[in-house]
Amino acid sequence: MTNKRKEILKNVATYIIIILIVILIRIFFIDPVRVDGGSMNTTLADGEIMILNKIIYKKQDIKRFDIVVIDEEDKYIIKRVIGLPGETIEYKDNVLYINGKVLNDPYPSTKTDDFSITDVGHTKIPGDTYFVMGDNRSDSLDSRYPSVGVIKKDQIVGRAKLVIWPLNKFGNVK
Repeated sequence: MTNKRKEILKNVATYIIIILIVILIRIFFIDPVRVDGGSMNTTLADGEIMILNKIIYKKQDIKRFDIVVIDEEDKYIIKRVIGLPGETIEYKDNVLYINGKVLNDPYPSTKTDDFSITDVGHTKIPGDTYFVMGDNRSDSLDSRYPSVGVIKKDQIVGRAKLVIWPLNKFGNVK
């Protein structure tokens, strides 16, 4: 084999390895995800692109107020975690109560109508499930509605914290 041919094979092998590494990273670690709709306004806008961290919850627990990506029957939805397993949750007069105690919720961009976990058929959030809501409470189909209800942990694909598009919004969101 000539030196020229060896050099070409070496270059091709390098590109194949790079492509395989990128594919493996996308499958197991991170993935771009697009915000679809206005349920997370004003925190996130329709069309923004975020990086989905798929491994974060293998190393740490899901926390209240994390922005998570949920696998909802062949599509991804983005919501904020409000209630954790074993808790009671209630909004009354636009105030969040967790286990009967007031908790500051700085994220809603609109008024939150009164509701309770009992409105979706539970006395408390069942183990291994989470109560999620969009920040735009007046325009969000979320855990307040029986058609969505509480979200199972295995439906949560990962956490979305970094906006990468548009470039003027690049950075972490809270």
